[in-house]
Amino acid sequence: MNGTVDGFSYGVVTPVAAYVMACLGAALGLRCVARTIHYDEGRKAAWLALGAACLGCGIWTMHFIGMIGFQVEQTAITYNVPLTVLSLVVAIVVVSVGVFIVGYRGAAPVPLAAAGVVTGLGVAAMHYLGMAAMHLDGELHYSAPVVALSVLIAVGAATAALWAAVTIRGFLPSLGASLVMGVAVSGMHYTGMAAVSVHVHTGAGHTADGRTPTSLLLPMLIGPVVFLLVAAVIVMFDPVLMLGDGDWGRGDRAGGRGPSAPVEPSAFEPRSGDPSRPRAHRR
Repeated sequence: MNGTVDGFSYGVVTPVAAYVMACLGAALGLRCVARTIHYDEGRKAAWLALGAACLGCGIWTMHFIGMIGFQVEQTAITYNVPLTVLSLVVAIVVVSVGVFIVGYRGAAPVPLAAAGVVTGLGVAAMHYLGMAAMHLDGELHYSAPVVALSVLIAVGAATAALWAAVTIRGFLPSLGASLVMGVAVSGMHYTGMAAVSVHVHTGAGHTADGRTPTSLLLPMLIGPVVFLLVAAVIVMFDPVLMLGDGDWGRGDRAGGRGPSAPVEPSAFEPRSGDPSRPRAHRR
């Protein structure tokens, strides 16, 4: 028989919390990548890796917070631990591929499209790998058109995120982009969940192996959430990322002057826009 699926068993708590984590991961990832593109070439690979890890952890955390609210009325749900961990690894690895492509090649159409497709397909693979980690007394079935739509949303969201990472510069524009990315990533997740239907076994007691959502997902979420909070502290204490004016780290390349050493005009040159100021004369 068909099971009664409830994707919002805790009401708006899980989708709101999932959206917040997606936005946090996107915001941190965008700022880290922007640092290497616009402000400072130093430690480029390290900042790109941190940005990719933030994006990957944010996407994975959003997915499994959303999964806490997924229930089937007629059967309990458990999770396979190795597959759940593998889905986190997949999320970070595929996002890293896309981030490093645009980090070193920029937002040219071909590299951006390739990075967006690879990353989007990887994010979709993370989602459905996490779904495959579920064990229940029944079978999952998917609507192919809705699955295809979720994959397209994932590719579009990944491409938009990578484009934003290498083109959007200021703090407030990056914040706005992260809010939009949170909507896109959450939309991909819940579109994929809308493709699911469950056929529950009517025979006697099949017992699912694995861990229950609360016993597995909540402890596993602690690690990525702590990582994102630590990354947020790193970003907050980096003057380049917070000020975002592009002057930090450029002074040494511009004749040895630091960011606080303005260039004064020569006393023997007129100041532009000030015709009333007398010129100094050489003797």
